[in-house]
Amino acid sequence: MKSVHLIGICGTAMATLAAMLQEQGIEVRGSDAHAYPPMDAFLAGRGIEPLLGYDARHVTDDVDLVVIGNAVSRGNPEVEAVLARRLHYVSLPEMVRDRFLRGRRSIVVAGTHGKTTTTSMSAWALVAAGADPGFLVGGIPRNFDASFRLGRSDLFVIEGDEYDSAFFDKTAKFLKYLPFVTVVGSVEFDHADIYADLDALRLAFRRLVGLVPGNGRVLLGADDAEARGLAGAAHCPVETFGIEAGADWRAVEVSSRDGRTRFAVEHAGKRVARVDLPLIGAFNVRNALAATAAAAAVGVAPAAAAAGLSTFRGVRRRLEHRGAARGVAVYDDFAHHPTAVRETLAALRETSPAGRIWAVFEPRSATACRRVFQEAFAEALALADAVVVGPVYRSSLPEAERLSAPRLAADIAAAGVAARHLDSVDEIVNVVGREARDGDLVVVMSNGDFGGVHERLLDRLDGEA
Repeated sequence: MKSVHLIGICGTAMATLAAMLQEQGIEVRGSDAHAYPPMDAFLAGRGIEPLLGYDARHVTDDVDLVVIGNAVSRGNPEVEAVLARRLHYVSLPEMVRDRFLRGRRSIVVAGTHGKTTTTSMSAWALVAAGADPGFLVGGIPRNFDASFRLGRSDLFVIEGDEYDSAFFDKTAKFLKYLPFVTVVGSVEFDHADIYADLDALRLAFRRLVGLVPGNGRVLLGADDAEARGLAGAAHCPVETFGIEAGADWRAVEVSSRDGRTRFAVEHAGKRVARVDLPLIGAFNVRNALAATAAAAAVGVAPAAAAAGLSTFRGVRRRLEHRGAARGVAVYDDFAHHPTAVRETLAALRETSPAGRIWAVFEPRSATACRRVFQEAFAEALALADAVVVGPVYRSSLPEAERLSAPRLAADIAAAGVAARHLDSVDEIVNVVGREARDGDLVVVMSNGDFGGVHERLLDRLDGEA
């Protein structure tokens, strides 16, 4: 194989795959409806220039293989050309499996929450211990400043996405990843556009756990009943991790101070390591436990993994401190599920019990835009002291299915929290910039760029300093 064409190359995962293939010496080309950040700059930095607009003529006769992204479907002129000419095509997870995972020990980190951070922690713990793994993650770990690493060992850490693979394969991506070790921290109903209900989602995770070979390992979140319930689907040793008593891998003596969390790790009741994690929140304690257990499953001593975690710098857009102005700290967080919103706000409250917390929320993802989560979002956001709800991003959804931003703000206000719905980024910047005061923390929650609200807010605050 000498040349690959990617349809939908500007997607986060597709652009990353393009760069991985390029590092292997393959000629990479691709197309998209338009070039958009952040992956347009990512591709440009590697000399990959997307063909803009979809056109059957982009699929030339010298292409050996076509990768079809899950954002495109039938009717796309390039897809139609591929099908009509009987060209060799695959989904992204198939390509990752066949090109990067086959023949390696794959550590698949899955679950509704925490998988990006846990994947990043696991990769860094292994690198710090000298294991030289490859990795692929749906974010940018700050220790690497890249979303992938090819590595030279037989280990590969990959974020196990439960979303579907392509229009021609509606099964979960993670089922392609040849798991040797599988981590599942939590399972909650999510991706209402893909899964009909929790039972359908649960089945996908059971299938993942059932793929791990007998000499592999399954690691399940002890503090989540749904995750624990997957143990019966395994055909290999199973261990649990968590904070509650009874976990095989357990965090004890947990304390937080000055933006760091310290705890001891017990395995089977025996003290095996101490972690000094430069992050906050109980969810990050669980993530670090999972990374320690995953490293141990492939032969890395817990103490060595813990030493690496002490220098883990976090992941961009996961409770990332973007700056401060006029005494107001601004954070960026990817939270787009009620549980993630709740845990993010709880972590901020822990680190700053006296400061006011502003939650600025954009209902943007397929999950966040749906009415099925209306009440859960109201309960989660009510943990803040002040809430601003932006416009619903996916306005094309039928009204009966679409979350109501005005009602969400009203429900939060009814719970006694100052809340309002604002229709534009300009209004949000003006209101928060005018009303935030010294000592406040503002966390912006969205899985998109939200109109650059973070930098615009910091500029506004700085201008009034």
